[in-house]
Amino acid sequence: MARFCGKVGYLITEETRPGIWEDNIVERTYRGDIVKNRSTWQSTESVNDDINISSDISILADAFAYQHFSEIKYVEFMGALWRVTSASPERPRITLTLGGLYNGQQE
Repeated sequence: MARFCGKVGYLITEETRPGIWEDNIVERTYRGDIVKNRSTWQSTESVNDDINISSDISILADAFAYQHFSEIKYVEFMGALWRVTSASPERPRITLTLGGLYNGQQE
């Protein structure tokens, strides 16, 4: 089983002033294992096909990760940011399933 070390990005909504809520990205570094590593090509009407990696990464989670696992948006993996399509907590780990490239807000 291959090892993983990388950043996990959380999109957390916080109240910055009374009645004003803003989305903030928080990145934290985790270690874990790459459980499954696979990729697929998805044909689209654009010039280039999209790639989805459908990989599963199991990270050793801390209290912050368990509290905010539903707010995980992306993982840095293989030099790119990948969208997290599902997160399942299984103490002491959280298994993250990756999808396509993440193009949203970053820290």
